[in-house]
Amino acid sequence: MKFKLSAIFFLIAIYTGLSQNGKITGTIIDKDLQSAVPYATIAIKNGEQIITGAMSNDQGNFELSVPQNKYTLEVQFIGYQTFQKDIVLSESILNLGTIFLQPEATTLEGVNIIAEQSTIEQKIDRKVINVGKDLTTAGATAGEIMNNIPSVNVDKDGKISLRGNENVRILIDGRPTNMSSEQVLKQIPSTSIKSIELITNPSAKYNPEGMSGIINIVLHKNTMDGFNGSIDTGATFSHYAKNSNSINLNYRQGKLNFYGNGSYSYGQYKNDGDMMRTDIQSPTEIRMKSINKNYLYKVGMDYYIDDNNTLSFYTNQSTNNNTMDMANATTYPNNLFEDIFQNTKYDGENKYSAYNLAYKHLFEKKGHTLDIEGNFSRNKSTNDGDYDTTIGKNPNQLYRDGSENKSNLTTINIDYVNPLNDHTKLELGAEARLSRADNAFDSNNPMTSSDTHQINNKYDQDIFSAYVTFGQTYGKFNYQLGTRLESYKVESTLNGKTNFKDDYLTLYPSVYIGYTMTDNDMFNLSYSRRVDRPGNSQTNPVRQFSTPLMTMVGNPELKPQFTNSVELNYTRMFTNKSSITAGVYYRKINKEINQVIYDDPENDNPNALLMTFDNYKSNDAYGFELSANLILTPWWDMQPAIDFSSIKQSGFVSKLNTTTNQMDFIERNITANSFNARLNSNFKATKNLRFNLFGFYRGPLDGLTMNSKEMYKIDAGVRYSLLQNKLSISARFNDIFNTMKFKYDSQYPYPSNGQFTWESRSLYIGLNYTFGGGKGRALQRKYRDANTKQSGGTGGGLF
Repeated sequence: MKFKLSAIFFLIAIYTGLSQNGKITGTIIDKDLQSAVPYATIAIKNGEQIITGAMSNDQGNFELSVPQNKYTLEVQFIGYQTFQKDIVLSESILNLGTIFLQPEATTLEGVNIIAEQSTIEQKIDRKVINVGKDLTTAGATAGEIMNNIPSVNVDKDGKISLRGNENVRILIDGRPTNMSSEQVLKQIPSTSIKSIELITNPSAKYNPEGMSGIINIVLHKNTMDGFNGSIDTGATFSHYAKNSNSINLNYRQGKLNFYGNGSYSYGQYKNDGDMMRTDIQSPTEIRMKSINKNYLYKVGMDYYIDDNNTLSFYTNQSTNNNTMDMANATTYPNNLFEDIFQNTKYDGENKYSAYNLAYKHLFEKKGHTLDIEGNFSRNKSTNDGDYDTTIGKNPNQLYRDGSENKSNLTTINIDYVNPLNDHTKLELGAEARLSRADNAFDSNNPMTSSDTHQINNKYDQDIFSAYVTFGQTYGKFNYQLGTRLESYKVESTLNGKTNFKDDYLTLYPSVYIGYTMTDNDMFNLSYSRRVDRPGNSQTNPVRQFSTPLMTMVGNPELKPQFTNSVELNYTRMFTNKSSITAGVYYRKINKEINQVIYDDPENDNPNALLMTFDNYKSNDAYGFELSANLILTPWWDMQPAIDFSSIKQSGFVSKLNTTTNQMDFIERNITANSFNARLNSNFKATKNLRFNLFGFYRGPLDGLTMNSKEMYKIDAGVRYSLLQNKLSISARFNDIFNTMKFKYDSQYPYPSNGQFTWESRSLYIGLNYTFGGGKGRALQRKYRDANTKQSGGTGGGLF
């Protein structure tokens, strides 16, 4: 598909003499949707020479000044055909009225061509990573793609962080998932992802969860006329072989559009850990082998009742089956303590279902919309662990832990947008969100008291909210003010008895100010108040063993932590389609949630520790980001990115007192500085042959309980297209030099160091085949599906 970036042009020729300036005005409208096209590029040309240019505002309006003369008007925007028209400016004002842009679809012998290269777009309120068929996404899961995105990191356990903070909201198609980030990123293949959105400082119309912002994973939804689709299959070779397969189908006829995509992946995985307690030279070895099976599908339909009304439905379904064998051995020199050996077999299953029904109404006035949406999701996970533990010369201790976690989430949203005039927009919305979680645990572990052998915990949340935002544009300035009023109720019940309640009413204000300094330089300053409510794992009082010497248990009395965030961003665009984006931010965190580690009172082993969570004092965080899309030559482009974050953290940990040989419970206050760098480079050797190099570096990071060392890697890939781009063959070599290892050292609770390794070095080989025909057609739900600023936003803020 032929894409043209919205390059911003400014005055590059100076006219002298007696020429008189005039104004040219107009409105840019999507021909199919009959709605405004904001941020389209308008250029005034004299032959091939660009005289001046402008960008349309949120309502699609533009105005520019130029000497009276004959010109060619050119309008461009991504995904639309270029509009050209010869004009004559002979008076003080020339009003061109409505200019209709026709959505662009490129076909090759009836086959729709999907975007070949992933791109990063810096929009007013978010960064959008459009996931293409390029080599940075070949064979990857959502988690692997995330590590290629600026400001995002995924650790060895699959936990995701944004700007160095794990308090980030993960959504699928704009909806909460009821799954942990580890489950989400593991179950979704790259071939099912259309785009990934980073919203680091959301306005009041977005749900306030996620202290560091929102990451939204948008799955594919095809809207081509007729029947068409694509098939992907591939294999990954490392210590064990793995395979992944997916299919994307669509049928569009008349008022009905049906679409769906599904995927299946299977793989065996190897993970090792080697640790050393240095004060007594006691080693611990962990050897893990796991098998993962993932099934995912999304199906849906749109019914276009008439030009102003659309009814839509979709469902997401996923299943993950996981088994893991883990061997854990801790030995002590000179019989200082009894050696510990444990073999564990885990068997788990996670099932997720979501159902979404939406209605959209377009009023006569452009941009005047009403959205009503209902969403229900259910998540059920089970995990059974069979433990075989030997301590010293004692007989083997055989026991079993089992857990079953169920959660339901129901949301109903109403969003209303009214452009009061060409420069003013009002948005209103309301949401009801009901969450029910039920966690059951049973165990026959002889090393713990009988009181903890059977636990049932229920955690219910009711959230009712309403928001209003008001925005205006004045020349080069634009602003938006908003606030969200939210009622939050929570009740935790342990074994039938209420053990915690909370009920409060909170305001979440937001402010946005934008300034277009020149046609190439844009600034925006934003403020928002957000909240990070404790997750199910942080509040669940169920004890879960990870090793014989470490247990985690949640704290149902955790309070939410609140954040006030200020962010300044700058975007520079160039005429050769290159761009640079920079940003700085500051956050004030109140009642920070962090870890507590102390002696385990339920475990007879004197070295056993218990980890839980608690609220602490206020802390600060700040950082900066810098990324670019550089078109160096017609055959070479690069996307460098760096980010830095500094976060103050507080928490209580245990430390061995060498004098008393007892554990001291101490508070630690640290500053965690994190630096990351990424460089993606694409080379086009021929029309059909492309190469890619990707480099990643993560600097050392000090933590509350351990200090991690630096990590880095280099990937390389190649892709060849044939059969007129219907078929492509990809190969990707990840972590060529096998350098990705998690290394650490620590003084808490004992002096120690170690490293964890996984199958980072791997070779992926895959095929993609696209079939079917039909011309692309825009939908009345386009802005809703594309998650643009014009959409409503209570349900996770994105739909």
